[in-house]
Amino acid sequence: MTLLDRTVESAPPSESFPELCRRVWNRPVAVTHSGKMQVCHLDCEAQELTQVWRWLIQELDFAFATLIVDEEPNGGRLLVYVFYRQASPWVQLEIQLGPEAATAPSVAGLIHGPSADWHEREVEDLCGIAFEGHPRLGEFILHEDWPEGVNPMRRSFDPRQPPVHREPDAKWRPARVVEAPGAFAMPIGPVFADFAESAHFLLETVGEDVIRTIPRLFYKYRGVEKIAEGEPVDRVLLLAERFSGTAAFAHGLGFCQAVEAICGIEVPPRARALRTLFAELERLRHHAAAITGICSSTALAVATSQAGLIEETLLRLTCEVVQHRYLFGAVKPGGVACDLTNEARDRLAAVVEGVAQELHELHDMLRYSSSFLDRLEEVGIVKTKDAVSYGLVGPIARASGVERDLRKLFPYAAYESVEFSVPVEQEGDGYARLRILFREAEQSVAIMRQILLAPPDGPICAGNFACQAGAALSAVEAPLGAAFYWLNIGDDGTVVRYRITPPSFTNWHGFHLAAENFAFQDFPIILASFGLSNAECDR
Repeated sequence: MTLLDRTVESAPPSESFPELCRRVWNRPVAVTHSGKMQVCHLDCEAQELTQVWRWLIQELDFAFATLIVDEEPNGGRLLVYVFYRQASPWVQLEIQLGPEAATAPSVAGLIHGPSADWHEREVEDLCGIAFEGHPRLGEFILHEDWPEGVNPMRRSFDPRQPPVHREPDAKWRPARVVEAPGAFAMPIGPVFADFAESAHFLLETVGEDVIRTIPRLFYKYRGVEKIAEGEPVDRVLLLAERFSGTAAFAHGLGFCQAVEAICGIEVPPRARALRTLFAELERLRHHAAAITGICSSTALAVATSQAGLIEETLLRLTCEVVQHRYLFGAVKPGGVACDLTNEARDRLAAVVEGVAQELHELHDMLRYSSSFLDRLEEVGIVKTKDAVSYGLVGPIARASGVERDLRKLFPYAAYESVEFSVPVEQEGDGYARLRILFREAEQSVAIMRQILLAPPDGPICAGNFACQAGAALSAVEAPLGAAFYWLNIGDDGTVVRYRITPPSFTNWHGFHLAAENFAFQDFPIILASFGLSNAECDR
């Protein structure tokens, strides 16, 4: 008897999740550790996927994290669906596909399946696995100038040989959803003024309100995951830090944690504390930049300048402390690359306290500005049920009532030793997202204050280590939300597979929820309130 034939049951209060899996699954369930993360491995047949998906998502309230494809030497592929929830091991649902298999069932059409939609489309483009039942595959990551049948994440693809350029079809037109008398589509992008990254949005309407928003990203697909193949760990760390500069430390930390899990490296207490300190300094600076963008989108020039000055103050402070404005080179496997002197500690504490006061004053001014609030309140709403269904993460999810934060759910670095709260708002509009940014900035200052008050003594790095073969999952709460990393190291110490699921990839998928059913003039403000990174997607 398989799970498909069983009545789905929830666990009694005294039954652990692995025990529940063994009882319902009726087959051995492996439990391993990836660093501090306990992982429950469930072998699954392809035809069982939709039923198990419903069981985990609907019955047991798990959230979908990422989909990993790891190709084996014989050409077979391992599909790993990763799930997480509070007070439970991580779940890796594993489906083995043979060398000749090129299809898998789609879960994107299920009630709680939209969170897998973009993951399936990405895998189809990059790995050549078609998901049966998916409503829209093709030309997602790889735009129309890529030749058909080329899948850059297959082992057989040679990145040293550029693919033959396909001439664009003169008759090509973007996909349309709205078919009605008077319907028209307004394109925005992909080229923007200033420093905005490339992205295209097709806004469809029959009047003044946007009915459908169709985003198109990946104009600068860089193949970071492909470039990582065959490279030593230290070189891949450089890639991890640089595919999104605004969250360089978070992504570098996620990669290092995966290396440490594989190689059994124990990070010293002082290094864990400094990792937490630097991560919160990055979050504080990131949120100041996001607030600057929201003020700019509403043409509030004075507030924009004030928020921009706060961001610049934090960038200069970061450069003083770590020797790089965006924390490049600050983290490495086993710890951190630079220590904090007493003078630097005092300087950091003084400037951060001043920034906290400036942010508090700015927030007070903004929340009493009626013209500013009119542009944000009840605009760009993402309902809680939609945020859950799409698996949204970070400040955007927490502004819609989803209280998920990996720093609390699965503490890493030194987060288990500091006190902080996870701000949550319920309205899901632009103003709720702004309030979350301000409140999270306050919590970042509180975390930094605790660490600076009494940092642990000792070394800042575990020292030399021998790179071992193996695979591991890692996760961090980046400034924009949960980020997931899969690392597979081969026998020769080089990277076999490096898979990144950044928060912007997850949240861009749900952006249309906020942009639809609002006026055209609201679009740039809604866009700013999401504050997402295109570069994180164009990896």
